[in-house]
Amino acid sequence: QVQLVESGGGLVQAGGSLRLSCAASGRIGSINIMGWYRQAPEKQRELVATITRGDSANYADSVKGRFTISRDAAKNTVYLEMNSLKPEDTAVYYCNAQIVVFTTKQYWGQGTQVTVSS
Repeated sequence: QVQLVESGGGLVQAGGSLRLSCAASGRIGSINIMGWYRQAPEKQRELVATITRGDSANYADSVKGRFTISRDAAKNTVYLEMNSLKPEDTAVYYCNAQIVVFTTKQYWGQGTQVTVSS
């Protein structure tokens, strides 16, 4: 069984930084795209950033220049470095991964809360 476990969320003041981590475990053949999404109260889940196996990154316009996504293939882990945080970044952040076992499936983590105070 494949699991994604996130860590690193918390409460931070505006302008501060946080680093999220997400580790995939279980029976994993290979991992294609990994990414982070977020969902604020009463809003739809939205893409924050993704990264391919070749380390090609894609960002939402709202986080470009402030957030950096990276991955450690050997540890099946993806990171999200968040700087210059704003109150509007407050949300539950979810890790996502396309994982190949016998077929390719999408997996989600349980979510980690990020709260930015003004």
